[in-house]
Amino acid sequence: MKTDHPIYLFLSAGPEAFRVLTGGHELAGPYRFCSLTLKGLERRLDGLFEPEGHSGPVYVVEFQGQRADKAWYNLLTKIGLYGEDHPQRDVIGVGIFLREADVPTYPRWANDPTAPLLNVVLRRVLPDWLAREPDNPYVAVFAPLLIDDDADLRARAPVLWRTVREAPLAEDVRDILTQVLEFWFFERFRGLTAKEVWAMLNLVTPIQETKAYQSIFAEGRDVGRVQGRDEGRVEGRVEGRVEGRVEGKAETLKHLLRRRFETMPAWAEQRIDAASIAQLDAWLDGIFDASSVEALIGTEGH
Repeated sequence: MKTDHPIYLFLSAGPEAFRVLTGGHELAGPYRFCSLTLKGLERRLDGLFEPEGHSGPVYVVEFQGQRADKAWYNLLTKIGLYGEDHPQRDVIGVGIFLREADVPTYPRWANDPTAPLLNVVLRRVLPDWLAREPDNPYVAVFAPLLIDDDADLRARAPVLWRTVREAPLAEDVRDILTQVLEFWFFERFRGLTAKEVWAMLNLVTPIQETKAYQSIFAEGRDVGRVQGRDEGRVEGRVEGRVEGRVEGKAETLKHLLRRRFETMPAWAEQRIDAASIAQLDAWLDGIFDASSVEALIGTEGH
């Protein structure tokens, strides 16, 4: 299951997201969350929490959604590169893994509880949160990762949705958590259409008006499913998924651009709405390296 985009989006929701995802580690004082490309080796930090106005530690976050033997060394390299640029700061690495089996063996000391790293395994940390704080919207969004039984998850889906949508949070934070929950429902139930997932959640909102983060579907896979089936029935499913993916990605891109650059020119929104899936994917991949809206998608009239 993919984790990079939704976890980055989740952590951008603030310090409570960091506390839940790290199993209770709290940020002391205000922090700014961002991504950063380190010069020299052009290594990009997946997530970075930098203290604002105080001398607390910097947290370098690395997401690992599948097994990679070099994951710890990759994180250590990024810590060192950041430390070279900021030698007067304490830097702590946070490795986030989906399963125990995804945690690399080497270096062995990295997996020692006393190591100067936070080793976070979602399957180890999050079930306790779900049992302890089921009404916490920051916890509810991870239910599709934790509830193994499909029938149980389907039955609890409407409650999970209401837990997020009715939470007393700022609207932008609620939107972020909604997108994360939607993303993982689409990832979990890949065999369902967008309409079927929305029905599971007891939603009446038209698909065109939602903000689902639907980058989990590949066009080629959908097209391939057409062959050997009832063409008319499958074609409708494919068209619905493609339409939902484009609109979901466009809304996610606009949401992230507004959060990062505060304003969104009308011409930029129009260009995003008219873009292909491939172009939207390219812009989403480059959003955290861009210095402005124009640097990412071009200037007006070009």
